[in-house]
Amino acid sequence: MAAAGGVSGLLPPPCAFSPRGRDLLALAGADGRIQVWDTQSGALRREYVPSAHLSATCTCLAWAQGRPDKETHQKKKRKSEAADRDGNYDLLTIGTATGTILLYSIAKGELQSQLVGGHDSRVNCVRWHHESASLYSCSEDKHIIEWNTQTCKVKCKWKGDSSSVSSLCISPDGKMLLSAGRTIKLWDLETKEVYRQFTGHSTAVTSLLFLTVQPPREPVPDTTGLYFLSGAVHDRLISVWQVRSEKKDKSSVLSFTLTEPPVFMDLSAPESKEEPLKLAVVSRDGHLHLFEHVLNGTHKKPIAPTCTVQIATSGSESATPKPVPILAASFCADRQSLLLFYGSTLQPIIEKVALKTDEPNICLIRDIQKTVALRKDAPVTKVKTPVVNSDSKVLTPGIPGHSSAISAAMAQTKKQESKRKPGDIEASIEDRLGAMDIDTGKAPGKGALPQTDNFAVLLVQGLESNDSNILNKVFQTKSDSIIRKTVARIPVYAVIPLVHELTKRLQGHPLSAVQMVRWLKAVLVLHASYLSTLPDLVPQLGMLYQLMENRVKNLHKLSRLNGKLYLLITQVTAAERVQRTELDQEAKLVYEEESSEESDEERQGEQESEDWSEGEEEDMEEEEGEGQDKEAETSEEEESDAEDMSVGKVNGDSDPDGGNESEEE
Repeated sequence: MAAAGGVSGLLPPPCAFSPRGRDLLALAGADGRIQVWDTQSGALRREYVPSAHLSATCTCLAWAQGRPDKETHQKKKRKSEAADRDGNYDLLTIGTATGTILLYSIAKGELQSQLVGGHDSRVNCVRWHHESASLYSCSEDKHIIEWNTQTCKVKCKWKGDSSSVSSLCISPDGKMLLSAGRTIKLWDLETKEVYRQFTGHSTAVTSLLFLTVQPPREPVPDTTGLYFLSGAVHDRLISVWQVRSEKKDKSSVLSFTLTEPPVFMDLSAPESKEEPLKLAVVSRDGHLHLFEHVLNGTHKKPIAPTCTVQIATSGSESATPKPVPILAASFCADRQSLLLFYGSTLQPIIEKVALKTDEPNICLIRDIQKTVALRKDAPVTKVKTPVVNSDSKVLTPGIPGHSSAISAAMAQTKKQESKRKPGDIEASIEDRLGAMDIDTGKAPGKGALPQTDNFAVLLVQGLESNDSNILNKVFQTKSDSIIRKTVARIPVYAVIPLVHELTKRLQGHPLSAVQMVRWLKAVLVLHASYLSTLPDLVPQLGMLYQLMENRVKNLHKLSRLNGKLYLLITQVTAAERVQRTELDQEAKLVYEEESSEESDEERQGEQESEDWSEGEEEDMEEEEGEGQDKEAETSEEEESDAEDMSVGKVNGDSDPDGGNESEEE
């Protein structure tokens, strides 16, 4: 049996069947609790709740059969311890995310010891040696450690790979150790040297299983076949490798094909070479694949499953059936039936099924709700009652922050009721209310009934019940002081559900997202110390981080688009405004342009008229000058004639032929 577990965030929570008859199933839940279920009755046998501030998340599980403890000074033993078979108990080994390894006793229900100081980071796999009490572990710190569980100290530590070591497996003879990191290495446990290396997976190997075709009581010589199976986190194949062969080929002998990468693997080894190998593999999509194959040589073509099993709910006429994922499966002692673990980690369902591999596909119809309702928890027989004095006041359990006091008489009444015999009369409701120190007629204030309008109380109630009406009432407040006080008063366990609810609402309407940012800011500021202590903080806040990163990337593009749209809108409004003003006013002057040909002719005519006017002015000036000269000459001649005539008259000389002389002239 092998549980896949070594890569966080990619695989379901670790689980492991007990090696002794498969009668117990250890399961690590998402809330940090480790539960041990009885596979026969389906009842919860043990539950380990680690401290929230002292422990870390469980990363891997492994079973080991321990030895009986020495007799102690305690005289009274529990009945469960006295009824244990052969005086032995089973140890559950728990690997954590901080590197600490815990040894939990199922019979006692408490931690037996802790292995500290070996690993610095997450423990990926733990394996017990078959014969000795040694424990082997591998971690993200690239090292493999051999522990001495008696002294709880490191026996040997060596570097297993250049990267993290994800899985381990010990050979049936107990002389070799198989480790998987970037490559698969086979180590000699005595010398701690690499015997062989195998390459073939490109991603982290999460499942390793040794296989031999001979019974364990017979020795395995070097020339016979010793095989091991490996599965990787992103590989949809289960590879089969031959360890001891004459050729010593590093490639796989054959492979089994799957629909999705494997998460859990178990096999039933054949007792002879003629019998087929039976392999059960649970893939990530929740399907169970069964293989039957005889190891008789190398096969290049991958082998398909002989049968595929899936589980679905029994849907009514209106509702359609829904698939139920199978989380783990293991072969029973008869090699014909299987133990199926399906459902969820909170309410697991374990069922023994006899399957016929003749059919290629099998779908099992199960009513999960009815199965869970029929399950009955074991009643608690012993209850410790605290001693209450007459002067003390007891606060009623319930809503945190409300202090409805109960008088000592009421506490004494409750104490008497707890010890009430079957024949006694139960106290009435009126007597119980009378014993309570609460006056229902008082006004709201001191001593009045506890109010339920506190936002912190409503917020926690809405988160636990997933009531959208209560959450909408709380989230609609816009006061920053109320938001800070509400977030500060909520308990620690409600921080992660509040972050998930805010992340879901951030993806809705933009107005709602603006309001959710205020709440998210208050959560990150006030509860930063608690969030930083969570080992799985990255997967818890992964969706929120991705949402914020996408918003920031699109902010620059949206701002540029907003600027362009604003510019276009302003231009359109300005153009419409100008068009309205032009339509309202009448034009006072209209100017019309003529054609280009007419304008050219007019320009030529204007030039000619200008030339003509200039020449005419010059001629007129010349004529005026000549006229002035002629007038001057005529005036001079007239003056000379007048003088001559005047001289003649003065001298008395007359000219009888004056007219003839003028004619001759």
